[in-house]
Amino acid sequence: MQRHRYIWISQREIKEVVELPIQHPELFEALGIAQPKGVLLWGPPGTGKTLLARAVAHHTDCTFIRVSGGELVQKYIGEGSRMVRELFIMARAHAPSIIFMDEVDSIGASRGTASKASEVQRTMMELLNQLDGFEPVDNIKVIMATNRIDILDPALLRPGRIDRKIEFPHPTEAARLDILKIHSRHMNVTRDVDMGAVATMAAKCSGADLKAVCTEAGMQSVREGRPHVTMQDFETAVARILEKDRQDVEEEMRDT
Repeated sequence: MQRHRYIWISQREIKEVVELPIQHPELFEALGIAQPKGVLLWGPPGTGKTLLARAVAHHTDCTFIRVSGGELVQKYIGEGSRMVRELFIMARAHAPSIIFMDEVDSIGASRGTASKASEVQRTMMELLNQLDGFEPVDNIKVIMATNRIDILDPALLRPGRIDRKIEFPHPTEAARLDILKIHSRHMNVTRDVDMGAVATMAAKCSGADLKAVCTEAGMQSVREGRPHVTMQDFETAVARILEKDRQDVEEEMRDT
């Protein structure tokens, strides 16, 4: 894995709960301890959860099976449960494999939530059954991701199902600077561009936001027919991206 991409993430935790059990199962067998089954990656959007899951699968030569929780929310009785069963059948057939369930809160919200439909509950119960049903010999690991750990059902988070929760916060200032340098390395910028200052201005930006900042700064130059990207372009881009994030948060709160 490329270190600069995950500078603000605990790589040691990922190695312990995903890589080591797949690559060296004999270590766990020799110690007489159970292998971790599931990992939950949680944090705001755009912080690299999906990227890291893909990188782990590639690094361990695992089949990567991705599904969104929203895809498992079906209107017909039993359809969501069937899809969950088929997901684990596929994982066993192509082991070693990693099942990556993005937006797991779509089906994994607390069963006390008044709006939770009965079909979603059935899908959730099937997921719990599958998590309980596979063994280390199956060589399957489950990585889940969510932006809303606060609404997840405690039954899903129980040890033996989810054995480790790893937070993906917004990047530190040093990490933001690294990310900006990566995404601007091929840009034709003027001498006044100070990426350190841009990183400071973008304090609330995720990794995906920072990529968008560089793209937007470049587009600002294109709109005005200039061959160079200026510091003003980056300042304008940061302001636009932060405003878009603010609007997205307000919309999400209205929909909650």
